[in-house]
Amino acid sequence: MNWDIIERELELRTSRSSGAGGQHVNKTESRVELVLDVEASQGLSRRERDNIRFHLGNRLDGQGRLSVTDQSDRSQHTNRKRALDHLRQLLERGIRNPPKKRKAGAFKANSRKRLASKKRRGEIKAGRGKIDF
Repeated sequence: MNWDIIERELELRTSRSSGAGGQHVNKTESRVELVLDVEASQGLSRRERDNIRFHLGNRLDGQGRLSVTDQSDRSQHTNRKRALDHLRQLLERGIRNPPKKRKAGAFKANSRKRLASKKRRGEIKAGRGKIDF
């Protein structure tokens, strides 16, 4: 992952924040939305893009773009910095390899326990027969 290239590819959108804040909210565009086109990004390798689709597929829109929004502060600059940090954390978490599939099957200890239980039950049933004197 080449963060410098990714930063240049980001699309930055600003808008007015929602919520309380009086006149300040009505006149400043402090809400920041960063959009990264994962499918077209030159800063990500093919494997990293596949891993991001696997891990963050529910966060991608129909065109394969990842969007991060922040409006927690009154300052656009602070919100932009927070959104960048959040996007970087998401990408770092998303590029890790998917977990390897393990062969399914019973554990050996469980098999031994089951067989021992069957053997005990069989001995109990065998003891119910007629007794020769």
